[in-house]
Amino acid sequence: MLAAMAREVNQVWNFCDETSHRAIRERRQWLSGYDLQKLTKGFSKCEGIHIGSPTVQQVCEYYAKARKQFKKAKLRWRVSNPQSSKHSLSWIPFKARALQYKAGQIAFAGQKFSLWDSYGLMDYELRAGSFSQDSRGRWYLNVVVKVQAKASAGTASIGIDLGLKEAAVASTGERIEGRFYRRLECQLGIAQRAHKKQRVRAIHAKIANQRKDLLHQFSTRLVKNNAAIFVGDVAGAKLVKTKMAKSTLDAGWAKLKTMLEYKSHQAGIVLEVVGESYTTQTCSCCGNIPASSPKGRAGLRIREWTCSDCGAAHDRDVNAARNILAAGHRRLAEGIPAL
Repeated sequence: MLAAMAREVNQVWNFCDETSHRAIRERRQWLSGYDLQKLTKGFSKCEGIHIGSPTVQQVCEYYAKARKQFKKAKLRWRVSNPQSSKHSLSWIPFKARALQYKAGQIAFAGQKFSLWDSYGLMDYELRAGSFSQDSRGRWYLNVVVKVQAKASAGTASIGIDLGLKEAAVASTGERIEGRFYRRLECQLGIAQRAHKKQRVRAIHAKIANQRKDLLHQFSTRLVKNNAAIFVGDVAGAKLVKTKMAKSTLDAGWAKLKTMLEYKSHQAGIVLEVVGESYTTQTCSCCGNIPASSPKGRAGLRIREWTCSDCGAAHDRDVNAARNILAAGHRRLAEGIPAL
């Protein structure tokens, strides 16, 4: 039933895509989500259609939003055939009024679906969301709930240095390794050469779940124990275009920053992205750039070094995180200059 609804969602999406592109091409008119909703009015009442009008309206809104976000006149066609190489993973959006939860079951579009409720949805007020299917054919319910945000009780501050071998190193010495893909790369290669598609999908899902779980634990600890978090402004978008692309994507910097951003906002703490120029070369104790500090490409192999000016011993990444913390404190003290 969900697969049938997903095909109908794809049908609405493709209609919006074709109609919008034709309006742009012939009349130079960019149809809004409201315009598309008027054109799709009555689709849910057609014979054999399972999705309701709220879902059709949501698809129109999402299409208009995605077209504006990516600044394109035509988006990707959603393919419903699971045997196609361009198959789009199933997705069914809904509004709050279209979903009801009772006794471990979800009532949606005249159907009831049982689910593994590990969060206790009975205690929350359900809002808008979607049903989605992953590459292994498993269905998930994604729903927004209304909860009371809890302020962080932490009073400390911390700096974070982002890297490739280790995804993130904190100024306190805590670190997480970012080589999730590398650890399972051999198993993935064996499965790919054997043309075991299900096994390949399972390994990719395992890599993504391991990365997400570790980053969630790390970001939650930081927000819980600190009142200010400072992260270096490493240019991930530029590194993706180099030979270090695989390691950059494996580290998951963007996901970590996103988690820190919304968790910090909920907890009411400070999160700042500061410049990390010369943070590796500068001694975090005396503030100088000594001759013994690692410099250039040749210095990448140096993981520990001793300052020739003050004699302080440093771990390369921890020293950079401490300098990022100091830069964050200076920015908070000085403020942002007005133009």
